[in-house]
Amino acid sequence: MELKRVVVTGLGAITPLGNTMSATWQNVCKGVSGAKPITLFDAAKFKTRFACEVKDFDILQYMDRKEARKLDRYTQLALVAADEALANSGMDFESVNKDRIGVIFAAGIGGIYTFQEEVRAYNDEIGPRFNPFFIPKIIADIAAGHISMKYGFRGPNFATVSACASSTNAIIDAFNYIRLGKADAILAGGAEAPISIVGVGGFNAMNALSTRNDSPETASRPFSASRDGFVMGEGSASLMLEELEHAKARGAVIYAEIVGSGMSADAYHLTASHPEGLGAKLVMRNALADAGMTPDDIDYINVHGTSTPVGDISEERAIKEVFGDHAYKLNISSTKSMTGHLLGAAGAVEAAISVMSVREDVVPPTINHADDDCDPEIDYNLNFTFNKLQHRTVRAALSNTFGFGGHNASVIVKKI
Repeated sequence: MELKRVVVTGLGAITPLGNTMSATWQNVCKGVSGAKPITLFDAAKFKTRFACEVKDFDILQYMDRKEARKLDRYTQLALVAADEALANSGMDFESVNKDRIGVIFAAGIGGIYTFQEEVRAYNDEIGPRFNPFFIPKIIADIAAGHISMKYGFRGPNFATVSACASSTNAIIDAFNYIRLGKADAILAGGAEAPISIVGVGGFNAMNALSTRNDSPETASRPFSASRDGFVMGEGSASLMLEELEHAKARGAVIYAEIVGSGMSADAYHLTASHPEGLGAKLVMRNALADAGMTPDDIDYINVHGTSTPVGDISEERAIKEVFGDHAYKLNISSTKSMTGHLLGAAGAVEAAISVMSVREDVVPPTINHADDDCDPEIDYNLNFTFNKLQHRTVRAALSNTFGFGGHNASVIVKKI
């Protein structure tokens, strides 16, 4: 069976760096940090009092109050990113076969804020009174459902949940459905809105978050010696994936081609990556093999790079082993240094940034590194693209995401 080719024809995003894909990309290139003191709740008593929140977001600019009340914040963000990507695709949805257009949209956690507020409002003396939209607001698949209902898409429709790898898995599933001929186009992406009492409190209890409260903007510092944990983020990103001939037939603008994907498991620890990067090595090799590429074909890696003490080292070791001498010729950067870690939405945001990098021949920076903040466990002969973007030909980019539970997923995008 001859596999179909899959291209990206639309992008949408709402992130801590901007409420559109264009604004997000511009600020990523400028090296802007999205980290600020938390405003979504009173974090005064928490070990971590900052995060990467979406700014100036008023859902009533996008929908009426009655509809907004039925949606958790994560679904609201998902719909905003989806609307932008679908509009950006330029597809005439009245003239296409909606039976062959799908939505695969991820969340690592889902409606955690709604869950928190409903439980807090519960009064044992009165009895179990819950909002009738409680369950539909919290489940992780509901963003995909709302997008499909809004646009009448009747193709494959579901969510992927694999912690921080969730939305990369959504892209991989969409890629495979299309290249197997099971759909003409699929909107793939992810959304997350975890900045809440239980979200921050839970990750604080695990000692996973940075506590650099005196300098939030510099707290996410991947590959630096003083890194002390990730910075939580929220937002959404979506990519319109389309079969190449379908896209060409309608004269679509094509951003890049998705050519390969990989998945693996660390099979090692509940939250920590394998110290030698065994799962990371396997997932990158799997992606290269799926794409029919060699390590020398990759020019840029958007790494998982969360700014955690163990994770950054294990990923660096994996890259050196997989790419060998070529590791010193490619660019590496962690855009989480700017966006924060969007958990289940991280993969979609970083895949969209990787698409733009291939399209524009620009590698965004890893910010917040200082020359006197070097970790002896890290090889700084690698090009981490510290603090300033670099212009170079980006023939192909690899995007890595690794999740709690040992879930690893990678995608490769290239010029077309």
